[in-house]
Amino acid sequence: MAVFTPVRTAELAAFLGRYAIGTPLALEGIATGIENTNYFLTTTHGRYVLTLFERLGRRELAFYVGLMAHLSRRAIPCPAPVARRDGGYLGTLHGKPALIVSRLSGAALEAPAVEHCAALGSLLADLHTAGSSYPARLDNPRGPRWWREAAASVMPFLGARQRARIESELRFQSASRAMAVARGAIHADLFRDNVLFDDGSISGVIDFYFAGNDVLLFDLAVCANDWCLAGDLGLDPAKTRALLRAYDAKRPLGEPEHAAWPVLLRAAALRFWLSRLCDLHLPRAAELVRVKDPDHFGDLLRARIAAGADLPWLS
Repeated sequence: MAVFTPVRTAELAAFLGRYAIGTPLALEGIATGIENTNYFLTTTHGRYVLTLFERLGRRELAFYVGLMAHLSRRAIPCPAPVARRDGGYLGTLHGKPALIVSRLSGAALEAPAVEHCAALGSLLADLHTAGSSYPARLDNPRGPRWWREAAASVMPFLGARQRARIESELRFQSASRAMAVARGAIHADLFRDNVLFDDGSISGVIDFYFAGNDVLLFDLAVCANDWCLAGDLGLDPAKTRALLRAYDAKRPLGEPEHAAWPVLLRAAALRFWLSRLCDLHLPRAAELVRVKDPDHFGDLLRARIAAGADLPWLS
């Protein structure tokens, strides 16, 4: 989330006229994230989040918005899209696709404990189960094809060692991609700042704008690389096993997943290293945005390569 497009009071009032959610009281820009323009919106009827999409097309957005609506109807605590008076979800504001969703309670955790990792694993299993009946399909937009394109775009800015590591990992991932593991709709970006807790329980899962169809285990790998880190960039065994066991209790993980686990942990590190390299070296102008350090994920990938198959699993 970020603010690339300022919204004036008159524009907002006209836009909200197409909704039955009252008149605007406050609009506050959200600094976290780097893809879309986001605001906390308060009206006479309640609290919402307003998003203006800076890059995404309506085909992709139809998938994301439909997925959120599908999941929210199945008791997954995710933002519920707010329908306009004409029944549609997506509008246009400042010439860009725009969406209003419900604002969820709670706050993200800076330092999740074992029990929080277990709660996440259980929630993710529920999300994957609910998502299995979602009929639309969209290949992961930040999957292997994007990795190659992103790598080519940032290579001129990198040193020889970084280029060599990326090229080597792309070859490894290409050779390892044919895995006999379950696929379906995934969130693909479940970092700590995209999960809200209220009184110790998960109250919300937000920011579905990197979702797509891919290996379900990739979601767990993204989570483990952020939620379960040890000080040396290894995986904390207790947190990792809590995450995986809670998931396994609802959606069993078998030997194919065990074999794929090291590969997908590396894939998750590569994907976010490339993303942050693009954000650093190919930035977009924004009124309010925070660019994150890419070196963390470069170091994380190196740690996952060094660990090989010696990684925490269910037992």
